[in-house]
Amino acid sequence: MFIKDGIVYGGEPKKPIKIEKVKVLPDMMLLIQFNNGELRLFDATTLEGPAFEPLRDEQVFSSPVIDHGVITWHNGEIDCAPEYMYDHSYEYSLVG
Repeated sequence: MFIKDGIVYGGEPKKPIKIEKVKVLPDMMLLIQFNNGELRLFDATTLEGPAFEPLRDEQVFSSPVIDHGVITWHNGEIDCAPEYMYDHSYEYSLVG
């Protein structure tokens, strides 16, 4: 149990989710390691709208930068919340 802003919560406070590593894969897929130790596969084709159109350019997409736990592209003009990427990705485990 913990108290935050005068509200009592059951359980323990959650650590904010952040991205530690990213590997670009073919077909706009990303292999992402989160700060909770999980490795997950994210399909970036699900990012829609004009803000994400530049990612359709392979040169832009293949150059992500992690800035304070957030993946950014295009000199920081494009980003996506790590919580969204976590919630919309799939568990991935290395076989071998």
